[in-house]
Amino acid sequence: MTGAGPTSEHAPDPAEPATPPVSPAVERANRMNAANMVRSLLPLVVICLLIVGWQAFRSSPDVGVRTVDPSSAVQLAAARAGYELLVPTGLDEGYRPTSARTDAGDAGEGDPVTLQIGYLTPEEEFAGFVVSDDRAADPVAAVLDGAEEQGTVELAGRSWARSTTVDGETALWREADGVTVLVSGSASDEELQVMAESVAPYTG
Repeated sequence: MTGAGPTSEHAPDPAEPATPPVSPAVERANRMNAANMVRSLLPLVVICLLIVGWQAFRSSPDVGVRTVDPSSAVQLAAARAGYELLVPTGLDEGYRPTSARTDAGDAGEGDPVTLQIGYLTPEEEFAGFVVSDDRAADPVAAVLDGAEEQGTVELAGRSWARSTTVDGETALWREADGVTVLVSGSASDEELQVMAESVAPYTG
């Protein structure tokens, strides 16, 4: 007879369900508490803040404004022009030149000469200056062709015609001895008038 001794095995109860093994994914999910989630998201938050800060920095008024020295273009135009060159003079530092170009480099003796200088104004708007002895020159025609005249204004003892361009911007201009002087842009009338008043003969 075989007796039930200490070494006998206990047969599993067929009615008792077996405990299924826990998968690694479930174990990992159980370990993910709030602190772990915060630590995981922190680098992403820092990266997002850096991106936002960089975009705000780039959007600040003075960032990305590339100023130029217009003196070389002015000197070349003065040397080749067959007329007394006029340029903005004595503008305060709020008017920053951002472009300057002239066709004087290709001009022969007696050829027309055009000078353009673009400015960023104190109110962060554009003001362009053009002087040329060619009324049909592109920088002049692009502003005055199709413009609607709005009377005249007296600035620094000179009469300037005031027009509204096809783009809805203000243009102040005058002609004398076949030379057109023009100030225009998205800047306010007050800022354009300041620039027009500053126009004087270039003295080198």
